[in-house]
Amino acid sequence: MRKKSQDQMRAMIDNLNRLLSSANSSLKLTYEDIKKRYARNLVRERHLAKAIRYLAAENYAGENDQLVFLEKLYGGKKSGTGISDPSALENEIRSNLLKAGGAAFVKEDDESFPDLRKIIRIITNAGGIPCYPVLLDDPSGKCTEFENDPEKLHFSLSDLGIGSIELIPGRNDPSALKEFVKYFDKQGYLVTFGTEHNTPGMVPLTICDRNSRPLDESLKRIAWKGACVIAAHQYLRAHGRQGYVLNDGKVSRTQKEELSELGNIIIEYFLNNRKK
Repeated sequence: MRKKSQDQMRAMIDNLNRLLSSANSSLKLTYEDIKKRYARNLVRERHLAKAIRYLAAENYAGENDQLVFLEKLYGGKKSGTGISDPSALENEIRSNLLKAGGAAFVKEDDESFPDLRKIIRIITNAGGIPCYPVLLDDPSGKCTEFENDPEKLHFSLSDLGIGSIELIPGRNDPSALKEFVKYFDKQGYLVTFGTEHNTPGMVPLTICDRNSRPLDESLKRIAWKGACVIAAHQYLRAHGRQGYVLNDGKVSRTQKEELSELGNIIIEYFLNNRKK
C-alpha cells in the first residue's frame, strides 16, 4: 500500500514538472526534496501543494508575480484566494492541480487497497474499532449514493460488522446532521465527531456545524457517550479483555450503555489523577 501510494505521488510530481516546464523551465520538483523538506515517512498530496506554494514564494519576490506563476500552472484560471492565506492557497493548489480533473492528478491504483474485510480484520486484530467516516451532505445538500439512504447504509455497515461512525459536522447542514446522527444512535452505533485538522488552516478546536454554530446538547451527549465507549474499549483491551468489539469481530451494541458508563468513570479517574 505504501509503495503504491508513493508511486502515485512520484507520477503526480512528474505531471507537475511538465506544467512547470511551460511556466518556468528553470524550476523542478523532486520526490526526495519534497519528502526531506515537508514530509516524514510518506509524501502526500498536501505536501505537493506546499512545495508548489514555496516554489512560488522562493522564486518570485512580488505577490503579483507569484500569482501570475500559479495561474500559469492553473492553465490561465485566476486565483480566488491570493497569496496572504497559505492554507487557503494550498487548498486552491490541491483543488486546481491535484484533485480529480486537475492537470497533475493521477488516479490511485485500485490494486493498492486490500479487500475491505481484510482491512477490518487488521483493525480488529490490532485491538481497534472499525469506523466508517461519513461525508453526509455537501453544500448543495447532496449525499453520496452510499449514504443517501441511512437505512441501506445501516444494513451495509452491519453486514461488514461495523458499529462505529464518525462525522465532521463542520461540513454539514445542522438539520441533516441531527437527523442522521439520531438515526444511527438509535440503531446502537458508536457515534463520534471530528474536525478537519489535516491542513495548515487554524480551524477552531470547538466542533461546530456548517454554519459555525456549536452542536446542541443532544448531539454533545451522543458524542460524549461515543468518547466514553472508546475509552472503555481502550482500557479493557489494554488489560487483555474484550471491549466494544468482540473476539469474533462483531460489535457489542447491547453493552454500549454499560461501556459508556465505564468509560466515563475511567476518564474521570485519569483526569483527577493528573490533577494530583
